[in-house]
Amino acid sequence: MISVELVPRSRPSVISDLDLIERDLAPIGMVNIPDLLRFSLRSWEACSIAVGRFERVIPHLRAMDHRVEDADRLASLLRDLGIREALVVRGDSPQDLARPVHATTSAEFIRALNNVDPKLRLCAAFDPYRQGLRSELDAVQEKFAAGASGLFTQPFFDLRLIQVCADLLPATEIFWGISPVMTGGSRRYWEVKNRAVFPSDFEPTFKWNRAFAANCLEWARDSGTNIYFMPIRINISEYLTGLL
Repeated sequence: MISVELVPRSRPSVISDLDLIERDLAPIGMVNIPDLLRFSLRSWEACSIAVGRFERVIPHLRAMDHRVEDADRLASLLRDLGIREALVVRGDSPQDLARPVHATTSAEFIRALNNVDPKLRLCAAFDPYRQGLRSELDAVQEKFAAGASGLFTQPFFDLRLIQVCADLLPATEIFWGISPVMTGGSRRYWEVKNRAVFPSDFEPTFKWNRAFAANCLEWARDSGTNIYFMPIRINISEYLTGLL
């Protein structure tokens, strides 16, 4: 399965992106949409636009935005919108310091959602960069014990690191993240903000990023696993046409 992560800037922008994918990138059967506080359109609202148009739609839910007690209300809302899957992340702290933040962890919110709606399929996040790999693997086990049944990774920029992580993670549905990085500034952002690592042959060019995407797709097909693309500041049709 191949998914594309869409930015929910507005309802018209989401519709435009969905139209483009359906028109130019027919092999893509899934979209996932993050909950970004700088936009008023929430992830589940954006995903509701894609319900019926794609085989699978997955909103991201920020655990820190919700109390454990909110799980019943949110699960009911997703059910009413026809959304039966979600990715639970901890979330970055909001820039608006007046915005409420809760101590709810990803595992706690996964457990709460699973308790109120066992038929809601929940995915968890895997980030190989933010802490030691051993600690992140332990966190994955905690999320699976809480009720998660799939994983979305942070974007990778080195296929060898993907393969190492694939050997270490449990046998489950995993969506491996791929995000084109087209400038030196973007690379520095990933390195400083997300502690990402790049291979020595990395180049912030369309050619390098497209070749990397092609290699990852070939590996995913051979391995029977999944990819999601996070196209930032790049024409997704030009980026993926001919590769899928």
